Amino acid sequence: MAARDDFFERVYVVVRQIPAGRVTSYGAIARAIGSAKASRTVGYAMNASHQLPDVPAHRVVNRQGLLTGKHYFGGLHAMQHLLEAEGIRVKDDQVQDFARHFWDPLIEGADLP
Repeated sequence: MAARDDFFERVYVVVRQIPAGRVTSYGAIARAIGSAKASRTVGYAMNASHQLPDVPAHRVVNRQGLLTGKHYFGGLHAMQHLLEAEGIRVKDDQVQDFARHFWDPLIEGADLP
């Protein structure tokens, strides 16, 4: 269990740095923590993060900007509402103008674990 906890915490270190009004992907986080093939496990970490108020899991979407984790937010539209409150337009469960809102932790100088 300790290895999983360590992996999840490394994910949370990155997610906590996603600026408001920006989104990133499971894969970008996986690459940033040195586990490029672990995007699904990043998703598991996001699902487990909802009891942590300082982890903005709503800012993590799939590589196409789809709100694939929306079912874990306590309502089908909660994730969308959180993103829209930060100025991100969502239509049909997809971030609009995804490239403009995308935050890549490897390019944008995140403090990596």
